[in-house]
Amino acid sequence: MFGVRFAKFDPGRYVFKYKKGRVKSEGEGISFYYYSPTTSLVAVPTVSSDAPFIFFETTSDFQEISVQGKITYRIANPQQTAKLLNYTLDNNTLMYVSDDPDKLPERIINSVQVITQNEVQNYTLRESLRASEILVEKISQGLVNDKMIQALGLEILGVSILAIKPNPETAKALEAETREEILRESDNAIFNRRNSAVEQERIIKENELNTEIAIENKNREIREKQLESEKVVKEKQREILESEMKFNIEQEGRRRELIDIKTENERKNSDAKGYSISTIMKAYEGVNPEILHSLVSTGMDPEKIIAMAFQGIAGRAEKIGQLNVTPDLLQDLMKKNGKNNR
Repeated sequence: MFGVRFAKFDPGRYVFKYKKGRVKSEGEGISFYYYSPTTSLVAVPTVSSDAPFIFFETTSDFQEISVQGKITYRIANPQQTAKLLNYTLDNNTLMYVSDDPDKLPERIINSVQVITQNEVQNYTLRESLRASEILVEKISQGLVNDKMIQALGLEILGVSILAIKPNPETAKALEAETREEILRESDNAIFNRRNSAVEQERIIKENELNTEIAIENKNREIREKQLESEKVVKEKQREILESEMKFNIEQEGRRRELIDIKTENERKNSDAKGYSISTIMKAYEGVNPEILHSLVSTGMDPEKIIAMAFQGIAGRAEKIGQLNVTPDLLQDLMKKNGKNNR
C-alpha cells in the first residue's frame, strides 16, 4: 500500500536494489520490501544459458558451407554486466524494461561468427568439412581472449559444433565423387586382392621350386657322398686285390723256387740212381747170364721160381717136344695163386 512492495527472487538471479543512484542491497536469490516510487531493481541472471547458431560461410575454394553449433555461457561477474547492459526491472511487473538481456546472446554469436569466418577461410571445402574439432578449439580460445566477452563478465562453459555441411548441390557432387571414389577403392581392393592372390600363388610356386631345387641339391650331395664312398670302397678293394696279387705272386715265386728245388733234387736223385745203376751194370758186365739169373732167383718164392721156369721153357719151346705137367702141380699153383689174390 502507498507504493510499498515486496520482491522475492529465485536463486540464479543476482539482484541490485538501487535508491537515489546507490546500491542499497544486492545478492543472489534475496527478498526484500521496497518503496516503488524511489527504488530501482536490477536482476542479472547467473545461471548457464545456451546460444545456438548457424552460419553460412565461404571456404578458400569459394564453396559455401553451413556451420551449426551452440555456445554455453554464464554471467560470472554480474556487477560488470549490469554496467554495460540494462537489466532494470519494472517495479510493478518485475519484467525487464529494455531488450538488452536478449541482445547478450547475439553479441556472443557475433563474436563466434567472426572467429568462425576467419578460420573457415583458411580451409578448402573438404578440409572444412573435417575441421569441427579445430573450429571448437579456435572458437573457445577466441572467446576467452575476446575483449568484449571479458568486458561483459561472461564465462564460456562450452562450445559445440553440431554440423558442417555444404549446400545441397555441392553435397550431391561430393556424394557422387565419394561414391565413385568408394567404387574405385572397391575395384582397387578387388584388384589388389587378386594381385595378392596371384603373388601368394607365385610365392608358393617359388617355394615349391626352391624346395625341389634344395631336394635335388641334397640328393646330388648324397649321390656324391655315395660315389665318394663307393670310390673309397673300390680303392680299398683294389688295394686288397693288389695285396692278394702281390701275395699270390710272392707265393707263386716261392712255389716256383720250390719246384725248381724239387726238380733239381729229383734230377740229382735221378742222376744218383743212374750213376748207381750204371755202376752196378758195369760191375755185371762180362758175367754169365745164367749166373745172374741164379743170383736173382736166390731167396725168391717157389711160385716165382716155377713161373720163371715156365718162362724159360716157353723161351725154348721149339726145342721141347712134349711137356707133362701133373695135375697136382697145377692144383697147388692155383691154390697159392688164389690165396695171393685174396
